[in-house]
Formats: sequence, C-alpha cells, structure tokens
Amino acid sequence: MKIYSTTVAFSLIVSFLLFFSAFSERNDGTFRVGLKKLKLDSKNRLAARVESKQDKPLRAYSLGNSEDADVVVLKNYLDAQYYGEIAIGTPPQKFTVVFDTGSSNLWVPSSKCYFSLACLLHPKYKSSRSSTYEKNGKSAAIHYGTGAIAGFFSNDAVTVGDLVVKDQEFIEATKEPGITFVVAKFDGILGLGFQEISVGNATPVWYNMLKQGLIKEPVFSFWFNRNADEEEGGELVFGGVDPNHFKGKHTYVPVTQKGYWQFDMGDVLIGGAPTGFCESGCSAIADSGTSLLAGPTTIITMINHAIGAAGVVSQQCKTVVDQYGQTILDLLLSETQPKKICSQIGLCTFDGTRGVSMGIESVVDKENSKLSNGVGDAACSACEMAVVWIQSQLRQNMTQERILNYVNELCERLPSPMGESAVDCAQLSTMPTVSLTIGGKVFDLAPEEYVLKVGEGPVAQCISGFIALDVAPPRGPLWILGDVFMGKYHTVFDFGNEQVGFAEAA
Repeated sequence: MKIYSTTVAFSLIVSFLLFFSAFSERNDGTFRVGLKKLKLDSKNRLAARVESKQDKPLRAYSLGNSEDADVVVLKNYLDAQYYGEIAIGTPPQKFTVVFDTGSSNLWVPSSKCYFSLACLLHPKYKSSRSSTYEKNGKSAAIHYGTGAIAGFFSNDAVTVGDLVVKDQEFIEATKEPGITFVVAKFDGILGLGFQEISVGNATPVWYNMLKQGLIKEPVFSFWFNRNADEEEGGELVFGGVDPNHFKGKHTYVPVTQKGYWQFDMGDVLIGGAPTGFCESGCSAIADSGTSLLAGPTTIITMINHAIGAAGVVSQQCKTVVDQYGQTILDLLLSETQPKKICSQIGLCTFDGTRGVSMGIESVVDKENSKLSNGVGDAACSACEMAVVWIQSQLRQNMTQERILNYVNELCERLPSPMGESAVDCAQLSTMPTVSLTIGGKVFDLAPEEYVLKVGEGPVAQCISGFIALDVAPPRGPLWILGDVFMGKYHTVFDFGNEQVGFAEAA
C-alpha cells in the first residue's frame, strides 16, 4: 500500500512476527501458505518512537511509474502483521516476507548491501550461489516514510512452497535506512498489488504465477486467525477461497482504480449512528501489510472521543473553535454551503470543491513567535474538521452550547501526529461498535476487534486500532483497511473480475 509513515511511531507501531508455517496444495486447485504470529512487541513500539525523531504530519509518497500512482501507504512496516516464507534462486535461499496487497514489488536484502545495519541482521540473497540467476542491473528505489530502500533489479526463480516462478524480476536491496528494517522480524516484501504501481514496471510475482499456469483461477484470499490462544496465525490461499474460512456470502465491490486494491466506501457509523462524513463517498484500500485501520483525522477523532481514547490536545484546534466556532455554527444554520465556510471566514481559500490553506499565521504561533509553513494548513484543517463535527451535532438537534462543548472535547481527542491513541483496557465493554459501509452492507467492528493489546498482566496497554491519515481529493478521503478489519472479515482479491469481497471470517 501504500501509505508509508514518516511517523507512524508513537503509535501502535507494533510488530507481530508471523512466519511460514506450511504450504499445501489441494485437489480444488488452490494453494495455501500457512502463517503464524507472535504477540505484540512493546520493544518495537519503542524503536518506532526513536525512528520518528520528531512529530510530523502524515504525507503521501509516490510509487511506481503511473501518474495515477500518487498514494503510497503512509505506514511503517513495523505495523505489518502477517509473514510467510519464500525462497529465491537454485538451490533455494530462504527469506521471510510480508505478503502485502498494498505494494507490487518483491525485494529482499542483497549480499551487496555493505553499509546498512539491517542487512547485517537478515539473510541476504547471493546471486553467485544461484544457477538460475540472470543479471538485470537496472537501479531501483522505493520511498517509504522512513526513507528509501535502494538497490537494483535481478532475475531469478522464486519459490513459494512447491510453486516455482521462473525468471522473476525482483529488487536486491543494497540500502535499508532507519530502524524499521533493523528490528523487523521479516527480511523483505512480496507485493500483491497491481502492476500499475510496481516500481520499474516490474511484473509482480502474482502476475507471473498466472502467466506461467501455476494457479488455475486468478483469485487469492486472506484468512487471519484472530484467536490469540491458537498457534495458527492464518492462511493465504492462491487460486481461490476456502469455504471453511468464512460464513455466509461475500459482498463484492469493484476495484475503482487499479494499482492498489481500491474501492468505494460509504458512511461510517459510531454506535449505529451515521457520521455523515462519507455520505458523498470515500475511497478505501484493502491492505494486508498493516495492522491498523487508517482514516481521515476528522472521523478518527470522533471515534477516539466515543471510545475514550486519549490523544494529544491540539491547541491549534481549540484556538480555531474558540475564535470561529460560533461563526461556523451560524453559517451552517443559515444554510451556507459547508465546503465554502472556512474560506468565507478567511482560514482557507476555496478551489471549487474544498478549502485550501492560505498559509495564515495562527494566534498561537504569533504568541510563541514561531511561524512555520504548516501553520496555515493546521488552521484550515481544524476549521474543516469543525464544520464536519458541528454538522454532525446539528443533525442530532443538539443545543448550540452543547455543540461547541462537544467540538472542544473532540479537539482534545485529536490523535498525535504519530497516530497513537491509548484506551482503558477495563472499559472495553462500554465502548461502541464502529461500522463501515461497503457495497451497501454495514460491516461492524466490536471493541475487542478494534482495540489491540500490547503486553501482558498489569503492564498491558490497550491501543486504539484506528489511526489518522489524511489524503486530499481527488484520491481522498481515503481509508486503509488493514488487519484490524481483515481479521474480522475474510477478504477475497479477485484479480480476474477486478473486485474485492468481504465476508465474516470463520
């Protein structure tokens, strides 16, 4: 996916170690990769804080050659949850990889990686030891939030269980910056996205499986076992679905933009009540490469408020509400077009569809004598969020005083720039259900499904599985449905019909 975080750090930057368990082929034409997992690792969360270095807002990065490929998951792969084993070369050299539906390249560390600490701590591909190696040499770089992995392309046989993909183009990574790949329990990434976002336009492993006749049906599916007491972590099925992995029927939605497994999503509900944020439509990506569920700050803040998550108090947000909250409320009551309100009060310009930052210096920053390029963005964003929040409360016929108090409370629930929001483990039973609308069907997530537990016993921490992520139109608002969602709902990636399907996991 992706969306890679310059910061997903203070956040639940956790790492679940999942490793190859078993490969099996059945007479139904499907081929399975078994996965296992370990419990959340608090040490990786600490490493993530170090990786972050400073609080920065999430940004989108470009991946691939397509002009449309302008969104890369702003995530840190320390969030990645499910791993499996592959091999490259003849005889096979084994690597543990993230099976990532949010990217499209295969890369592993290279024996020619001399100066990156991560390469010293992980297995490295040695082309000289493979009889099927073919030199390519084309340079490659993939930009993540924490830096870029760099290297060059090579061609060799890639083995996934008993399947051998011949002449597969992949990246030998010679540079792996930052702490992420040092502490990660995986060696590389195997992308299962579309070729449109493949760096160097390299043909993805999944495409070659089909071209070489190794898989009968152009479908693969994920089942994640969320029962922490069981050893089996889940299963990735190539060539179809396992009926034992889900209940009922799948709800399918078409892929709206090839590259990521992207589709349209409807409204978000908190405790059964519509928020109205995605009434006019949002985009979503099904991403097996992250544990979290990412969404626009506006809605994530509302969710955090509803579940009692403790974020970082935003003085910028409260300043905007204190100075302009009543004006925003009055304009909404006078039926002013909501998208134009923030430009009318001078915090944003209006581009015909939404507010755009004017680079206005805030009162807070004047007092602190600190002017930064992001100040105007923050004021504009805070205003736009306030408009949505006030709209939501007006629909519920709340008093003006109650509405403004509520919006101030939401300001206090804004997640930190690194996304982390902690909740009280003892309060799970009081938290509301959070629901997403996909294909006209409502998909519920209960508290025990969207709250992630780190550690055991009295030192255990509970972290909200929701993280803030803002992507501007036309690609946004954008949601990233990671393992928090895919764990509850068995997910089918139908390459042949270009659609994604969801059904309750068994």
